[in-house]
Amino acid sequence: MTLPTKTAAPASADTTLVFPTEFPIKIMGKRVDHFARDIVAVVREHAPDFDAATLELRASSGGNYLSVTATIRATSREQLDTLYRALTSHPLVKVVL
Repeated sequence: MTLPTKTAAPASADTTLVFPTEFPIKIMGKRVDHFARDIVAVVREHAPDFDAATLELRASSGGNYLSVTATIRATSREQLDTLYRALTSHPLVKVVL
């Protein structure tokens, strides 16, 4: 499985979101032992009430990549944009959706 390099999908200006809202963010990267822990740390910086127990993990079919879905209680578009920027700048992250 080949993943494209660092892409982000921040909330579109055309998207109408009513805050606060439950908002899932899928983060994909190379499968290493501390990937999920690092992602939880970044998410909690921007969504302190995030419950790591709700994190969803799925390995790629070849086992080389890991998909992590974090559903946060988003309070603003600014919060989402800042979180997307932080995640896409993390060295282990390949894709954020």
